[in-house]
Amino acid sequence: MMIKKHIPNSITSLNLLSGMIGIYFVLSGKIEYGAYFIFLAAIFDFFDGFVARILNVHSEIGKQLDSLADLVTFGVLPSFILFQWTKELTDHEYLPFIALIVGIFSALRLAKFNVDTRQSDRFIGVPTPANALLVSTLPFFVSKFPYVGSYIESPFALLAVAVVMSFLLVAEIPLIALKFKNYSPKDNVFRYLILVIGLACIITFGLAGIPILIISYIALSVLEGVIYKNGNSL
Repeated sequence: MMIKKHIPNSITSLNLLSGMIGIYFVLSGKIEYGAYFIFLAAIFDFFDGFVARILNVHSEIGKQLDSLADLVTFGVLPSFILFQWTKELTDHEYLPFIALIVGIFSALRLAKFNVDTRQSDRFIGVPTPANALLVSTLPFFVSKFPYVGSYIESPFALLAVAVVMSFLLVAEIPLIALKFKNYSPKDNVFRYLILVIGLACIITFGLAGIPILIISYIALSVLEGVIYKNGNSL
């Protein structure tokens, strides 16, 4: 049995491990650690596919393992970030459990992605990593922008984030995939805009800029869809 067949799955397992460790720290009260482990898992999530292509090894088990790892890291972990954060802001015993809806809808999103052939060059609904990055970096956004953050850091606002993002995970909204068929500015204007905004947000605000980037990404995707649906060109 060739060792190289197991290398991508080993990397995927590190994605899963990152998610589990992140959950441990979040439930220990260290909510900001969730973002660190989601970023680490995202690196592993990129490299498992990259290595699989380089080594030319693909398997159905690898595909299923990837989805299961993504569910834990990009679904369960962000739902527990919102759960723990809400729990710290309210004395209501059961209210924080509403935040776990994010994990459920992340599972639905991943299941749809596995069987939906339309998502080869476009995402339908917000990808789970994008949602996880938005949720996990909200604490940094609140710290960086305390005036705006004061409206977010309340149990009902956090649960509203959970419900809205859960809807967007499975919504029939085409979103831009950062896959370039060519590098023409005319054909990729919105992709370049997302990259420029992302770079500017991270350089200027650090992790606090990630929620701005994700919201901009969703808004630009919707705008692009409206423009092309109406037959306009840029």
